[in-house]
Amino acid sequence: MNHLIDYAQCPCCGNGRIAKVLEAADHTVSHEIFSIWECAACTLRFTQSVPDAASIGRYYQSSEYVSHSDTRKGLINTMYHLVRGYTLSGKKNLVTGVVQKKKGALLDVGAGTGAFAKTMQSAGWKVTGLEPDPTARGNALRQHALELHDPAQLYTLPPESFDAITLWHVLEHVHDLHGYFDQFHRLLKKEGKLLIAVPNYTSYDAQVYGASWAAYDVPRHLYHFSPESMRQLADSKGFVIGAYKGMWFDSFYVSLLSEQYKNGKPDFAAGMLTGLRSNLKAAGNPQKCSSVIYVLFRK
Repeated sequence: MNHLIDYAQCPCCGNGRIAKVLEAADHTVSHEIFSIWECAACTLRFTQSVPDAASIGRYYQSSEYVSHSDTRKGLINTMYHLVRGYTLSGKKNLVTGVVQKKKGALLDVGAGTGAFAKTMQSAGWKVTGLEPDPTARGNALRQHALELHDPAQLYTLPPESFDAITLWHVLEHVHDLHGYFDQFHRLLKKEGKLLIAVPNYTSYDAQVYGASWAAYDVPRHLYHFSPESMRQLADSKGFVIGAYKGMWFDSFYVSLLSEQYKNGKPDFAAGMLTGLRSNLKAAGNPQKCSSVIYVLFRK
């Protein structure tokens, strides 16, 4: 039985000025409809009546869920794997660049099947990986000989022990949003950096596809961030956003999936065109990108 969370106030800033803005379907597992609400104060959008942490697990049980299964099934997932080697290298270079260290201690939260954690470990970093899904942890052990840990360890790791903490499309899944941020502040070294990548509902591709935008991914995505909502959340938790980086491949991946959701069938040309337009509109401002990497440091 699902135990649902119904918010009377914004889960980010606590303001009561919240209202429903759209309804979206779970296209991956249940095909249920979920409401998405928006906060007038901080502009966060969030999934309303969402399953709590103890009951949301079944919504992740799909062979299509690429971050857990590493599936290559279908054209879109094949493309995901083709660009992943490039994006992993880019993430590694970003981390070493913002931390200004070739090697250090990294905490990767929501490590999935361990591809990024393995990339950093191979580059000489001391890596701790946290992942809630047992299937993903098993795949990480089998594919990369990586032992990932349960996220509960986040609350018991020693303070100021990491040069970098990374969350690649993870924060939108986390029920204990404020508790996690408090731990990030505690666990980072004073000069450490927190890198958070999340979808951006203010992007062009999100406007084009509306309720069919694949990055809403209800109910797995509990929150739908705008740059402003991330800024306010970071500020309330003792962080400053030092840089914004665009994830330029995401617009294509998300647009191709959205095209399929919207029309019931894939349209490669239309998806690629929307993805390209989204990137062009964000070319001078990564805060308009389909997905944004926020580089945060402690105040």
